[in-house]
Amino acid sequence: MSPSPQIGLRGKEILTAIVQTYIATGEPVGSRTLARESRERLSAATIRNVMSDLTEAGFLEQPHTSAGRVPTAEAYRYYVEQISGKAVLSRGEQEKIEDSFHGVSDVEDFMERTSHVLSLISSGVGVAVTLNVTNNTLEHIYFSRLGDQKILAVVVTKSGVVKDRVLRVAHDLSQGDLDLAANYINENFRGWSMEKLRTEVAHRLEETRSEYDRMMRSVEQLYRQGALSADETPQGIYVEGVSNLVGDQQDRERLRQLLKTLEEKQRVAELLAAYVDAQQEAVRVVIGLEDAVPHMRNFVLIGAPARVGNEVMGSLAVLGPTRIDYEHSITAVSYIARLFDRILNQAEESK
Repeated sequence: MSPSPQIGLRGKEILTAIVQTYIATGEPVGSRTLARESRERLSAATIRNVMSDLTEAGFLEQPHTSAGRVPTAEAYRYYVEQISGKAVLSRGEQEKIEDSFHGVSDVEDFMERTSHVLSLISSGVGVAVTLNVTNNTLEHIYFSRLGDQKILAVVVTKSGVVKDRVLRVAHDLSQGDLDLAANYINENFRGWSMEKLRTEVAHRLEETRSEYDRMMRSVEQLYRQGALSADETPQGIYVEGVSNLVGDQQDRERLRQLLKTLEEKQRVAELLAAYVDAQQEAVRVVIGLEDAVPHMRNFVLIGAPARVGNEVMGSLAVLGPTRIDYEHSITAVSYIARLFDRILNQAEESK
């Protein structure tokens, strides 16, 4: 639905005022309240007529017959369209955020602090998720022959994680073959994500069958048995600010359901994956999350991918009720996403 041609200039102004007032108070907004605050000195009767039109257009709803109106999801979407690209953080707020990340030099530490900072700024739940590739960057791989057709693979990642796996291969490999395979991988792929490494090895296996034929056959056996598998490394999932939601007495059942979702951190990662596109350039605001989690119809996600250069390292977001401070939350998510790129690039250059 496109609101602009349906509600007119006065309708836009009144709808914006209703959304802002409801966000601030949490109480249904009446025509008399708007009349007192109207810059144009509009009468309560005039405002009631406009509110009636907005209700028919699907932007407002009336909880009780005698109560004021509250915004619908469509009203919030319209409001977000109006403020997108216009709201900015003050210099003081920017400095406060940057101070919160002072001394950070790695992705995990940055993401953990991000969840905390976003929860403070938005009064919602701050969420940050690192992709598996962050913890899966190769530092070193080692193969050891344990016996006939039995190999021990030890993988050390940049983040210090050590994984070992016993492999059974179709054809026996000498320790010399294993050393050649390990040297090839270490010399060519140190610093690569495991997923990217697997893709490249598969590509080279198809192309290279001459000079390094024996070595590549060794790598092929080890590859096919899962020596380079990345599926055991968990995502880093950081969630903070759940207590921000508990103080709100409205609709306790919805809060209970959301808290249950947040307790299952993997579901939080899936929620971000469903809505935060690695290709998006700007912050995405999703009002109503029922497509991914049915009981989160009345919640909002404000998220962005976290990049270093062109490489996506994870995602960050604010989760909260639709009555959230959109301006501060959107600008904070956007600023921290840009800060992530700057800080991690600087850290990489200083190595």
